[in-house]
Amino acid sequence: MPKVDLTVLAIPAFVGAMGAEHAWQRRRPAATGQPRPGDYELGDTIASLSMGVGSLLAPLVAKKVIDPLTPGRGRWGRALLGTAVLSGVATTVIEILRRRQESGGRLPDAGTLPVSDSPATALANIGGGAAVAAVGSTALAAATTWAAATSGQRLFRRSGRDLGSGPLAAAIAVLGWDAIYYWNHRLSHESRWLWAVHVVHHSSEHYNLSTALRQPVAEGVTMTVPYGLLALLGVRPQLIEQARALNLIYQFWIHTEVIRSIGWLEKILNTPSHHRVHHGSNKRYLDRNHGSILIIWDKLFGTFEPEGEPVVYGLTRNIDTVNPLRIATHEWRDIARDIAAARGWHDRFSFLLRGPGWAYIRRA
Repeated sequence: MPKVDLTVLAIPAFVGAMGAEHAWQRRRPAATGQPRPGDYELGDTIASLSMGVGSLLAPLVAKKVIDPLTPGRGRWGRALLGTAVLSGVATTVIEILRRRQESGGRLPDAGTLPVSDSPATALANIGGGAAVAAVGSTALAAATTWAAATSGQRLFRRSGRDLGSGPLAAAIAVLGWDAIYYWNHRLSHESRWLWAVHVVHHSSEHYNLSTALRQPVAEGVTMTVPYGLLALLGVRPQLIEQARALNLIYQFWIHTEVIRSIGWLEKILNTPSHHRVHHGSNKRYLDRNHGSILIIWDKLFGTFEPEGEPVVYGLTRNIDTVNPLRIATHEWRDIARDIAAARGWHDRFSFLLRGPGWAYIRRA
């Protein structure tokens, strides 16, 4: 019997809830007559819905594309590693030649800028492309290898434990997923590699239930704390998948401005109020409230911020587009440009691995 994804079964409820939210908004227009951040805007809503559909299809496509590239498993794994090595060597050689061109035959002092923009610039362009290929293929090889080694199925077979499918196992699965999710969500704001995937969800300047469906489509090309770790405790892979679905379904309802507070439960649960803060580009709200079902993780690890000043939604540098392709790829494009222009391997990998804020400052 085929597995049923609970998030797919919940789609009619998602659509119905969005319709109810929109109807509520129309019955209660803003007193100023101006659009509110929670109001639906056609282009923005279509972008969110299309990316929601894309997030459901992406794993099917990724399996066919990424699995063959996994080193040690896929038929193109060796080619991917070879690309990483050869492009890395080419980048290093070109960088040495470029520096000699810039300095008239001698290596420049650290921190000096090129004085010629002819042969040196041509070498820089070639070297930049090679650098992107080197960093990109290395990252992809690492991500595919990590995903294969830490899958729930693989770790469950190795664990020798089985908690069964009862209430205790289900509770451990949901609570464990929630705890791991906190750290992965936090890392998605602190590492640009993960941010390039997650930024999709923060790209809208609106905040309503359709925003919840604006999901990433490139999760298969990053490295995260593996949810498969739960399998080492004896949690069955099927329960891990169900915990993932329940986690996503819970997060849907917190993407709204309609619900202001749910009383004392605000102390324990992640709520619309807490998650509005998470989506804020206000300085005091940046990188706060990473929890999914529970807000206690943020309180334990110092990332909690209560809602106070009005939330300004979107990015610190908005991309001003509703084109799903640009929404999904804009940060990857910027990373590639930064790597291509970078000097030295430290900066190249830092533009991928360090925080978005570091990258923006370093680029300037």
